[in-house]
Amino acid sequence: MGLLDFFLKNKEEDIKGFLNKGAIIIDVRTKAEYSQGAIAGSKNIPLQIIDSKIDDIKKLNKPIITCCASGMRSGNAASILKSHNIEVINGGGWANLKTKL
Repeated sequence: MGLLDFFLKNKEEDIKGFLNKGAIIIDVRTKAEYSQGAIAGSKNIPLQIIDSKIDDIKKLNKPIITCCASGMRSGNAASILKSHNIEVINGGGWANLKTKL
């Protein structure tokens, strides 16, 4: 097992752990991107407005898994949520994340 495999396996285990705790998936792509395909049950909160939705996200009282197209925007969203003391993990690209569910 290579180093990359080690990190990917750990991330997959982290995602499963979050799901076992009732995590909510937040897809931070634009509404147009989201409407072209998304994970069933996920919530669409585009990265551009996530700051304005912090209180709503905190009210969910659940861990959060962020996703987007490639993992870049969801990484930014995860950092923003972490800075507001929200339990969050970057799930990466939504299509790849969907295969892990």
